[in-house]
Amino acid sequence: MLDEKLIALITEEVVRQLTASGRVILPDSLSAEPAEGKDPVSTDRLLEDPLDPEALERMKKRTTARIGVGKAGARLKTKTMLALRADHARAQDSVFADVDPEFIKRLGLLSIESQAGDRNTHITRPDLGRKLCPKGVEALLAHCEKNPDVQIYASDGLSSAAIEANLEKILPVLVEGLTAKGLKVGTPFYLRFGRVAAEDQVAEVLGAKVVCVLIGERPGLATAESMSAYIVYNSYVGIPEAKRTVVSNIHKDGLTAVEAGAYITEVIQQILDRKASGVDLVK
Repeated sequence: MLDEKLIALITEEVVRQLTASGRVILPDSLSAEPAEGKDPVSTDRLLEDPLDPEALERMKKRTTARIGVGKAGARLKTKTMLALRADHARAQDSVFADVDPEFIKRLGLLSIESQAGDRNTHITRPDLGRKLCPKGVEALLAHCEKNPDVQIYASDGLSSAAIEANLEKILPVLVEGLTAKGLKVGTPFYLRFGRVAAEDQVAEVLGAKVVCVLIGERPGLATAESMSAYIVYNSYVGIPEAKRTVVSNIHKDGLTAVEAGAYITEVIQQILDRKASGVDLVK
């Protein structure tokens, strides 16, 4: 059994992680540490007597990676280990949790599902996540604009946290930017239990020239909120993966959602101009 001191340390670290992420706001009397700036494990000097302390400080300010954390004997220090446990738990939660239906409703998005049907199947059967369920196909045909220049949709993929953290910021930038270029933008929607290649069936069902899926990526210990955009031209079921153009690392500590929206808009315009995506775009 864990002793009381270790339980207290774990509790303190979990509270600090939650308040730092902004997911939970506690009264000052209960908060473990101020939630300002980066994770203290990334910014604190845990390495004793570094050869070049100033260089280490400069590196820490430029990365969220755990560098210069030192060790206690052959093991990580307690503070680092507790932070790793908390980040690992957050990553697991992001994979297994669903995007809040109220969030999707608030954005006014039609919600459909893949053939996976539930979270466990979605994780263990990627092939089913690449196919739309029959009711989903019917919903797209009934409610979405046909033959758009660009069809944008979002999908949980392997990180619900990525969608909740980024979608509301990136979607308006994309839709407004593409519309301003005179392009016909399809009706955005949300695909639950989706994988990247589901966009190929979306292209066939709606007759879209370009499909862009905004999807949650497999979370790591640095962030559980990383989203990517997979863009494909003139797609069809079974298209080679090399035909996709990818914009990755969309999160607050990487390529921010608003910046990504502006950049993806220009990438899509280039894809339409050159009638190619993926490796064909750089030939």
